[in-house]
Formats: sequence, C-alpha cells, structure tokens
Amino acid sequence: MAEGRGAEGTNNAPDVVDEQTAVQLVYRPQSADALVGLRVRERIKRTGLLLRRVFLALWVGHWLVSAVGRGSIDVVSTVLFLFVVLVVWGYPRLQAAHVQRLIGWQGEYRATVSAAGIACRSDHSTLVQKWSVFQGYRETAGHFVLLSRDPNIMWLGVLPKRGVHEAGDLDRLRAILDQHTTRM
Repeated sequence: MAEGRGAEGTNNAPDVVDEQTAVQLVYRPQSADALVGLRVRERIKRTGLLLRRVFLALWVGHWLVSAVGRGSIDVVSTVLFLFVVLVVWGYPRLQAAHVQRLIGWQGEYRATVSAAGIACRSDHSTLVQKWSVFQGYRETAGHFVLLSRDPNIMWLGVLPKRGVHEAGDLDRLRAILDQHTTRM
C-alpha cells in the first residue's frame, strides 16, 4: 500500500480544496518578504524590540558618560558605538537575508489558501498547514503575515500580495483569513 493512500487507493486528505473559494498566489520569495514578517513578529512579541532598544540605550549612555568623563570624544568608543548602532539596525536585515538563502533557491512558490488551510508548493517541496497552526494574521501594505500558535512565534507565514493575479482575489483571501483565524 502506498503512503497516504487507503485500501481503495484514495487519498486520505482530511479536507478537499474548494477550487471556487480557494485563492492562488504565485510568487518568488524575496528578502523584503521575510523582513516584513520579522518586523510584524517583533511588534507583536515586543521582547526582541525591547531588548534591542535597551542594549542601544546602554551603549548610548556608556558613550556619553565616557565622553563627558574625559572631556573629549574617544575614537575607539565612538567606533564601537557606531558598530553597535549598525548591528542593532542591521540584525533584522541579516535575519531576513538568512531566511532568503534558506528558501530562495527553491524558486517560484505556488500557494493555495482555502478553507482547508494553506498549501504551499515549490519545485522541491510541499507544505500543507491547517488553520489550527496559526494564532492569527496581520495585514501590511504588501503582505499577509501569518503567525504560529507557539508562545515564541517561532514560525511565520508570509503571503505577498503581489502573488495574487486575479481581480478580487485579495478580498477573497482576506475573507478566508478572517473566517479561519483572527486579525491581530
């Protein structure tokens, strides 16, 4: 017996995708997509954003105290301070670039969003997720960002609006998301 097939040879899929209400997205993932997802996660979770701000504030305080204490600006402290600012600013961009290296090589993605969940296919993989995986979603100007249910939001699903090719599909996609998960 083949994997995923019953004795009659039929697929044991729990839900069948309704082609009339399903929304198709076709897109190539970009680093900007991951960056949007990471920013949404950061705004909802707030821990990373708070830690980065506290870290930056401590460095600003250290730089100011050392400059006032000496009566002049130290070159080494200034270079270290600028490096810290660059790291704090660039960390999400580095993460997004890393995500792009992990998924970008797979080429074009074809996502189907339906009442059954989200099925995302590329030439090298297929991922099917039920709505129970997600705690909610947030809509941005160019994306729908789906957030995993785990407390640390370790997984994000980013659906770029540029992947929708038919008129009215964005409204149908929004309606499907609103019906099966909560807007955050």
